[in-house]
Amino acid sequence: MNLYLVQHAQAKQKDESAERLLTEKGQADISKVAAFIVKQTNIHVNSIMHSGKIRALQTAEILSEHLNPSGGIKAVELGPLANPSTWADRLSEEKEDIMLVGHLPHLSKLSALLLCQDESKTIVNFQTGGIVCLFRDESGVWSIRWMVIPEILN
Repeated sequence: MNLYLVQHAQAKQKDESAERLLTEKGQADISKVAAFIVKQTNIHVNSIMHSGKIRALQTAEILSEHLNPSGGIKAVELGPLANPSTWADRLSEEKEDIMLVGHLPHLSKLSALLLCQDESKTIVNFQTGGIVCLFRDESGVWSIRWMVIPEILN
């Protein structure tokens, strides 16, 4: 199983936009990253799940335009302070490739919990608009398969 973890794309500051809409750069960055992974990988996701916050929703919508997930996009509990153990348990039962669009510190804690069973470690340095692909083998062990961030695609 592949798990794609995405930190939402660059959003406006609260003083610019109370809802924290994506900036033009954020929209362009996530579109560029999505187009790249479609072209360079054999990515297929069943669904794209996001936190429900507008910046995560907008990021998921742009990804969906490129990836066409068969299960669509949906809001779930992926907020910045969501419990990583809840997601680790849920993912242990998951068989389909999925994408989670969320926030820090949750994504950092979840990836650390999956990769080394210690959510307090910093294993992945997430960046806005970046995608990290984790792979779970048949024995249930997670590893990092790849990571793409907007800066390397300029």
